[in-house]
Order: sequence, then C-alpha cells, then structure tokens
Amino acid sequence: MPDSLGFGEATLGLPDQMEAAFRRLTVTGPLPDHDGIANVMVLGTGAAGWVGDLLAAVAGPFMPVPLLVHKGFAPPSFVDPSTLVVAISASGDAPETVASATTCVEAGAQLFAVTSGGALGALADRTESPTVFLPVADGPTHVPPRARVGALTVPVLTAFERLGFFPGGADWIRAAIDQLRIRRGELTGDSSLARHLAGELAGTMPLVYGAGALGRAAAVRWKDQINQSAKSPAWVGVLPDVVHGELAGWGQHGDVTRQVLSLVTLRHDDEPPEVVEQFAQVETWTEEVVAGVHTVQAAGEGTLAQLMDLVYVGDLVALELAERFGIDPGPTPVIMPSPVGGGQ
Repeated sequence: MPDSLGFGEATLGLPDQMEAAFRRLTVTGPLPDHDGIANVMVLGTGAAGWVGDLLAAVAGPFMPVPLLVHKGFAPPSFVDPSTLVVAISASGDAPETVASATTCVEAGAQLFAVTSGGALGALADRTESPTVFLPVADGPTHVPPRARVGALTVPVLTAFERLGFFPGGADWIRAAIDQLRIRRGELTGDSSLARHLAGELAGTMPLVYGAGALGRAAAVRWKDQINQSAKSPAWVGVLPDVVHGELAGWGQHGDVTRQVLSLVTLRHDDEPPEVVEQFAQVETWTEEVVAGVHTVQAAGEGTLAQLMDLVYVGDLVALELAERFGIDPGPTPVIMPSPVGGGQ
C-alpha cells in the first residue's frame, strides 16, 4: 500500500502516542480557578472538533458545569468571563477556531489552548493563557491531525482532572492505553478483526450506527476515517433517534440497498436495556436489505477506554480498506487548505 505520510504507522501507534502525551505534555502557566468557571466550551474543527465530541462523551457526564462543543466561526453569545474556552488546533491556524477563540477572549472568556503554535499559539501567548504546546509536525510528510487525536485529547482530560471536572482522569487514561495495547495485538496480522471487517465491507458503502454520545462519537470517527483514509462514502446513524425515524426508510428499495450498503453497529457497555432492545429491532429490520450487518463490541474499563477501543478498530478497518484498493491513506487532496491559514 502506498503510504506517503507514514499514516499507517502513526495510526498503529495510538496507545504509545497517548502514553507519551500523558507523561510529557505539560501546561504552561496556571489553570483558572475551578470556582470561577460556570461553563466550558471546546473549540475545534476536523480532528480537533471530533476531540471535542470525545470530551463531551467522556468527561461531560461527570462535569459540574455544562460543556458545549463549537465548530464554527461565531461562538454563542453566552460567552463571558465565567466561560472556560478550550481551543484545540494542531496547527494553530484553523480559521474557525482562531476566529472563535479571538471573539471569546474579547468577551472576557478564560482561554486554554492545545496547539503547536500558529495564530492560536500567538493568541495564547498574547493573553498569557495556559497552553499545551504540541511537538511541531513539520516537513513535507507530516502526519495529519487525525492521526494525533491521542495527543490532542490527553492534555485536556488531564487539565479537567486538575480542575476537579474529571475525577480519576489519570486512571481512566491509563485504562484506555492498556486497552489499546491489548486491541493492537488483535488488529494486526492476516487473521485480524480489522482485515476481516474490511473484507466484508469492501465494495459497499458503510452505514455506522452507535448509541448515545459515546456511540455517536465512535461512529463519526469511523465515518471520517473511511472517508479520508479509504476515500469511500460512509454515513452515521445514532440510536435511539434511528428507531424514531430512519428505520422507516428501510421499507423499500431493498434490492438496491443490499447491493451497496453494509451496516456496522458499534456497541458499548453504557447502553441502557431499552437501547439494547432497539439494536435488536434495527438488525431485524435491516438484515434483509443490506449486504451485511456487522457488530463491533467495545472492550476496556471505563467510557474513555471503550470509546478509544472502538475508534482504534475503525481506524484500522479504514487502513485495511485503503490497502485493498491501493489507496494512499494519508493525503486528502480534495480537502484544500484554507486561503487564510488552514489546518486543524
């Protein structure tokens, strides 16, 4: 398989990347006082925006204040000095993130940045805001930000623990790293789960279903990686919404959909019993109208471990799909850099 950016190696190295971030990345400057924070807003686009979804799924339920993920240019008007703005951009030049962070700072918000520099790093320096500076991925073959989600995620979770927003965060991070190392052994080799799933999905367009915030974040990551690594269409559905709308759409055209669509269901331990029953309903209604229904069960202790486990499987499936068709998984030439700086 052509791999001009070393994307496959970087993807396989996710557990090592998370451990390195856990051990080596530190915050420059003190974090704001816990009692002065009334809400948290995470800014990011692309892979950094997905990290916001992960934070909402993993840390959000434990936090004593609301957490909102924002991926656009103009932040909501509630931002004020009681808002902690977590701005994530590997390059530091994602125009949406820089614009929103600047507006938030002008409104008096407290900024915490995760970046390698760029305009966001300059803003953080100018405002003397606490910052985690990532190693610069420079050169003509630097790995895309979507292969750096561990480095983008761990510093924020660590900061949330220090703020009292994510109790036991260090233990949950260690559990996720341990699970990824276990899963890595299962995802390599000729008989790996990833290779088997890629063989089942090849030639079809995957529809990925998950449940709740955890399942949604995992499904979106699968979709994004299949889109960008395998250069293939893919779609996402989230339960319980699926059974209140989309499920009705399987009533016709089964002769067409079974030729072009495969269904992947991503399962985890946080599903309530009602959702378990809904997944059974989904399989009953779709098994005759898709090429196949494939289930991936999360493993690991805790929400973070289970989400990262599902992510890792999806990342490797996308790589296997790329390899089957001789596609270079790293570059995404159709995603053009922004004329005002670009980057994620």
